[in-house]
Amino acid sequence: MTFRAFTIQATQNTMKNTKLIIMILLPSLFVTTGANAQGFAAIKHWNQEHQAKAYSDEEIVNAIYKAEGGSKATYLYGIRSIKYDDPQEARRICFNTVRNNRKRYADYGHKTYDTYLEFLASRYCPIGADNDPKGLNKNWLKNVKYFLKEER
Repeated sequence: MTFRAFTIQATQNTMKNTKLIIMILLPSLFVTTGANAQGFAAIKHWNQEHQAKAYSDEEIVNAIYKAEGGSKATYLYGIRSIKYDDPQEARRICFNTVRNNRKRYADYGHKTYDTYLEFLASRYCPIGADNDPKGLNKNWLKNVKYFLKEER
C-alpha cells in the first residue's frame, strides 16, 4: 500500500510557542500494491521519529527529572555515574546526555532503535543494568513518555 502524507508545521500560541507537527493521511489516496506491511511500518516509523524530534531537549530533560522522582529523588535526573554538586549541575549533565545521544542516534542508533527515545532509554536507563536489581528500568521509557505528554 502506498500513501501520501502531508506535513503541516504550525506554531501554537502558547507560552512555550510549541511547534506542532501534524501528519494527515488521506485514505482516498491509498493505492494497493504488494507492500502493505512495509507501507504501514514506514508510516509508523516516520510518525514515531518525528514525534521524538518534536520534543525539545528541555522537554525531555524535564520529563526525565519527573520520571526519576523529581526533587525527592536520591539521584537527581537519575544521574549516578558523575558526581554533581547541586541540582543545576545535575540538570546540565542531563542536558548534555540528551544532546550527545541525539547525535549518537543520528550516527548509528537509528540502525538498531526505531526512535530516539528508545535509543536514549537504552543508554540512560538500560534494562538489566547491575544497578537495577528490582528491574525498574523497564518502566523508564513509558514514564518519560507519560511526562512528555503531560507537559504539553
